[in-house]
Amino acid sequence: MKSNNTSQEILNCARSLIVLGGYNGFSYADISKVVGVSNATIHHHFASKAVLVRSLITRYREEAQLGMAELERHVPGPVEQLGAYIQYWEACISDNTAPFCICALLATELPILPEEVALEVRAHFRFLSGWLTSVLERGAAHGQMRLTTSARTEAEGFMATVHGAMLSARAYGDANIFGVITHALPSRLLPV
Repeated sequence: MKSNNTSQEILNCARSLIVLGGYNGFSYADISKVVGVSNATIHHHFASKAVLVRSLITRYREEAQLGMAELERHVPGPVEQLGAYIQYWEACISDNTAPFCICALLATELPILPEEVALEVRAHFRFLSGWLTSVLERGAAHGQMRLTTSARTEAEGFMATVHGAMLSARAYGDANIFGVITHALPSRLLPV
């Protein structure tokens, strides 16, 4: 059991360090100091930094998939689901529990990332785009949304706006900027 807890602590620490400084902004020595384990212990769980970050992104995407499924079970309609997605990030940014999507952050570093990490980052974007596309398609099919382009194009724009709002909130040092940018997104899709 301790081994699993140590693995989770290492992943959680890596996630926090990536949010603070990106892929190259941390080392196993940094994790060692925070988690209180040796570099050898970290290597026992994750043979390399690329394996560690790939594992983290895989877990991150799995958590997102579970979260989206939960959201669809508990939030009735597509417009409300988009609003709930925005509210989730707004809360995370506001209380600093997850002030930035790690995949969005890592996407800025794609040219320098190991290929196995880059593949996982791209897979996360494909998943998120697919989920948003399906929400938009359902909304349009039920007459709850008016799309001016394809659902896929609208989804990509929605995703880019949410990630850009994260960046703006960080740049201004003001979590409220995220909401200022994103609150109107779902209502822009409502039929006239």
